[in-house]
Amino acid sequence: SHKLDEVLSVADTVTVVRRGTTVDTRPAAGVTSRQLAELMVGSELPSPSTETSTVTDQPVLEVRDLTLPAPTAGLAGTGGRPLLSDVDLTIHRGEILGVAGVEGNGQAELVEAIMGMRPGATGSVRLSGTDLAGLSTRRRREAGIGYIPEDRHRHALLLDAPLWENRVLGHQTREPNVSGPFIDRRGARADTQRIVEEYDVRTPGIDVLARALSGGNQQKLIIGREMTGEPSLLVAAHPTRGVDVGAQAAIWDHIKRARRDGLAVLLISADLDELIGLSDTIRVILRGRLVPDVFDPATVTPQQLGSAMTGAGDDAAGDVA
Repeated sequence: SHKLDEVLSVADTVTVVRRGTTVDTRPAAGVTSRQLAELMVGSELPSPSTETSTVTDQPVLEVRDLTLPAPTAGLAGTGGRPLLSDVDLTIHRGEILGVAGVEGNGQAELVEAIMGMRPGATGSVRLSGTDLAGLSTRRRREAGIGYIPEDRHRHALLLDAPLWENRVLGHQTREPNVSGPFIDRRGARADTQRIVEEYDVRTPGIDVLARALSGGNQQKLIIGREMTGEPSLLVAAHPTRGVDVGAQAAIWDHIKRARRDGLAVLLISADLDELIGLSDTIRVILRGRLVPDVFDPATVTPQQLGSAMTGAGDDAAGDVA
């Protein structure tokens, strides 16, 4: 919405073009950024909103004493302190746990340690009671973890490969992508078409290269891929970063629907409104540690979260869940 506010602040009139057709032209002075976004999407724009709780008492992800030492004692900007220190968290079936923090305070390291991408981490990570120690990233994904990386271009897509090959990426040992020891092109292509239709990926076809899609459509393809196979846990790092308002609304809806169906979600986001709107519980990470306070999205404010994120005041805590 920041960019929309910028447009409205400098323009005399605004014209909205959707799918190649002009749908409206209005004086900028009489339009809010939300109204403009709804014109762009073509319907009322959903807002993140805390829904009726679907949280169960069944733990899915249990992290205990997770610690990740600095690569070197003199790592610039850390003073040699661990990248993660004694992190404890539990996410239950049907729960979204949001993690807020100023970037560079351990969010990326937390995700990578859970995914098995960070050697040297100590402590335990259990998925539905199974200890993941020693398992590779592939094995952890096969155990039931869906993963939306922070940087889709570096870690989630092969930009010069067609969409159906990107459907296989990271899932090359599981149906419908394989038949015995071989890639099942027919199965992979059929499932890619299903994802395109179900997740509204705007593309001329599944043989289009991934780089030809907009950021929002790339992200919807990734989310469709990671939701496939009934994962028990989704690790979502900045899932709506760099996408347009329409894709953002669609992604929120997919995450909320999966939560209602029992998915456990670890949500990392720099968008405090997104965290407050989607999460059942919010934690704050500061200098590699989770602050003691557990924030209730129904009562916490962005100002309180901002205070906790910067360590500005311990009395800014939200309600303990």
